[in-house]
Amino acid sequence: MDRKFRKIAKISLVLVYLVITAGAIVRMTGSGMGCPDWPKCFGYYIPPTDISQLQWQPENAYKAGQVIIREESLWVAKADFTTGDSYDKFNWVPYKKHDYAIFNPFHTWVEFINRLFGALAGLATLLLAVVSLLFWRKQKAIPLISWAILFGMGFQAWLGATVVYSVLEPVKITLHMVMALFIVALLAYLIYSTDPRSQNGTYDKKVTLYLWLALGLTLIQIILGTQVRQLVDHQIDLFGENAKEMWLVNPSLQFYIHRSFSILVVLLNLFIAYSISQKKLEYSKINWVLVLLFMEVITGIVMYYFNFPYSSQPLHLVLASFLFGMQFYLVLEATKGVSSRKTL
Repeated sequence: MDRKFRKIAKISLVLVYLVITAGAIVRMTGSGMGCPDWPKCFGYYIPPTDISQLQWQPENAYKAGQVIIREESLWVAKADFTTGDSYDKFNWVPYKKHDYAIFNPFHTWVEFINRLFGALAGLATLLLAVVSLLFWRKQKAIPLISWAILFGMGFQAWLGATVVYSVLEPVKITLHMVMALFIVALLAYLIYSTDPRSQNGTYDKKVTLYLWLALGLTLIQIILGTQVRQLVDHQIDLFGENAKEMWLVNPSLQFYIHRSFSILVVLLNLFIAYSISQKKLEYSKINWVLVLLFMEVITGIVMYYFNFPYSSQPLHLVLASFLFGMQFYLVLEATKGVSSRKTL
């Protein structure tokens, strides 16, 4: 049972990371408002592919909740009806969540795929929560955390809706990202807890504290990174998509903190790796942490000095989320030694 449950947890984690990746691509392509309503997309479960589907048509059947764009505004059908020869405003109500009414089929489908991955991740965590009930008698923490993940996914979906309703408010985007990392951490805990090899840990108090510190610094870096991304979005609005050399002209204080802070993160993790090697601690995940950290630094340098090559921004964010997950797993390996030691 442990093996099957762990497999479901791993699948859930992969799907959550796919959601994070898709979200990063949404941000890179500016597709965040590709679907201006939620959970449907322009009132459809399968979004439109052509603007004609969002224009009023005579002798056409509309369903309740279906959306059209008219006079640069979104209008929602009150009920099921069939249009006549002329537009009747009494069949429609204005969409009141916001006033964004632009249709771009590419943006719409990028955002739709992001939501599709979110739905698949939600179904996987639902299955995980149901199966976890089998652990209730022997390890209550597993079902409690599994159901916390499920509710967390629901909260994350609600956050996604508020991001759309706010027309991509930066604070809500940041909170959306932090919540995703929280879910990653809980899934990593379940995977670690059901791994029989997790019982073979060696404890070192100082190294464990350093690992917690490194994890906290990575989280701060990710939050700062979302703020830098907001600056870039603002510069894109000012100078346009093609003026990449202007995107970091007169950067904000957050950018300089983010860039300088990365030096501290690298040095701390190198010191941790050295300490683990010197003390012969069996924390193999530190090698993955160093690899991910190296790739993260490289993508950051490439973005700054080579004017944001295509896909460098989502790659930078996805690598950061992988780094956080791997560091958290490493923290679990180190912290597990506390209970092992007390048992002796």
